[in-house]
Amino acid sequence: MAQQESNEAPKGPTGGDVLVRVMRRHGIDTAFGVISIHNLPLVEAVDRELRFVPMRHEAAAVNAADAYSRATGKFGVALTSTGTGAGNAAGSMVEALTAGSRVLHITGQIDSEFLGGNRGVIHEVPRQLQMLDAVSGYARTIFNCKDAEADLEEAVAHLQALPHTPSSIEWPIDLQYLAHPDEQRAIDVTAHQPPGVDQAAIAQAVALIAKAERPLIWAGGGAAGAGAALRTLVESLGAGLLTSNSGRGVIPEDHPLVIGNFASTPEVAALLSDADLLISVGTHFRSNETKHYHLALPTPHLQIDVDADAIGRAYPADVGLLGDARTVLEHINSHVEASSANAAKRHAVSPAGGWTARVRETRAAVRNKLTQYIGGYAEISESLRRRLPRESVIARDVTIPSSQWGNRLFPVFSRETNIFPVGGGIGQGLAMGIGASCARPEVPTAVIVGDGGLAVHLGELATLAGTGAWCVVMVFNDGGYGVLRNLQEANGFARAGVDLCTPDFQLLSRSLNLPFWRVRGSGSFDAALEQAIEVRGPAVIEIDVTSLNPQPGPFVPPVHIPATAGREA
Repeated sequence: MAQQESNEAPKGPTGGDVLVRVMRRHGIDTAFGVISIHNLPLVEAVDRELRFVPMRHEAAAVNAADAYSRATGKFGVALTSTGTGAGNAAGSMVEALTAGSRVLHITGQIDSEFLGGNRGVIHEVPRQLQMLDAVSGYARTIFNCKDAEADLEEAVAHLQALPHTPSSIEWPIDLQYLAHPDEQRAIDVTAHQPPGVDQAAIAQAVALIAKAERPLIWAGGGAAGAGAALRTLVESLGAGLLTSNSGRGVIPEDHPLVIGNFASTPEVAALLSDADLLISVGTHFRSNETKHYHLALPTPHLQIDVDADAIGRAYPADVGLLGDARTVLEHINSHVEASSANAAKRHAVSPAGGWTARVRETRAAVRNKLTQYIGGYAEISESLRRRLPRESVIARDVTIPSSQWGNRLFPVFSRETNIFPVGGGIGQGLAMGIGASCARPEVPTAVIVGDGGLAVHLGELATLAGTGAWCVVMVFNDGGYGVLRNLQEANGFARAGVDLCTPDFQLLSRSLNLPFWRVRGSGSFDAALEQAIEVRGPAVIEIDVTSLNPQPGPFVPPVHIPATAGREA
């Protein structure tokens, strides 16, 4: 009897099982994605063997994988469809690229026999690989079902290389079904080694440090993993530590020498003007943190970075040290610790009127000033820090509470808990919170979003409800885009595009069976937060920003606008 034809997919192992094997090899237990006809084998295997979190949008899937990576120190996995699905993911891949985040983005692709034919196959898009290459540090197509595991491992190797960037793989659907785990070719991946340390440059750096009496250190995201070595140098020199937003928490911000992300304030400007050495570690000196590159920095400048192109790019470097931050700092520390002059300095940095005393005074002054300026936000910041464990992630979208005080005043104790859109794109905070809560299920995750940003991916509230993750979403509602509203008003522009139709968040939460609290006025947030955390699952708190008391001072984003723009002549 002839075998009947069947449209059913193969029941044996597929490329999805190859992917699972790669994920297990690297300790990854979760993938985020949107299921499609062009990634079914991958989703099926991950869901069967590990954990697949079904997101509502491909951009959110990448954001969640990004946050999972940042919170765990491993890499995150995002699974999307080809064509439009891959295009939807591209914007969030730009965020991962900007942040130097280790995301493995695997997108489907049409059947291999039709690649490049431009026939109009469903989900086909011309030059998809070029698009992926533009938003990734590494992009590749799997052309042979027996190469799948080796190609995935090559992409992972690029994730581990310095500086970190995301990787993209496009995988034709027929080769997903045909890639059998037992038929994979041997893996032959060359590990990417960081550059060696230049001992002559180390000697120059140590000579500069030995002469300095009023040093400052500026740490960025490139200092990740170098916390112990950085702390040793800070304490040995009695130096004040400034950070970029990405460098926050490399040393816990309750350390008395951590000034933090306050470099553009008048109080720190005075400290910068009197410093006689700046050591920068893995920072881009981004425009919004340096007054559009008009912030005056001390000289000489000793710059440490793993990227050769970064040395001297934003500010001139008198000495450039190329290499992994931890390795370079450990070399410097070995010389500084051995120096009797610096050993003596280490024990003499705290007398009244000394440099370290000024650092501590400046640290207190900038925090006190901002606390007063933000009015009713201050009690929210204090409550969050008191109620949340030190290990809890604070995922922040681009919104006034994040930009005004969340990225500076709210204390961060480890870099892995400080998750936010480095590239400044709105609407990514909720998905990042979902990824972080999946990465750290043992502690609550808090998400700071505005009503405008939340609306970008409102559907991910349904994703959150479906995961059951221990995540408190705080919606700061001012009826639109408050940041841009302030920018327009401060620069004389007409008010346009910033006042939005805003949903009733209580009704919306009720429709998803999410516990909900609405906060109006002072003194009521802390009780709501306490109850929301006790849910040990998804919860929503809406804060009516117009009812804050005292009302916060306005926040205007630090972007450059020509002096005459928006004003009448």
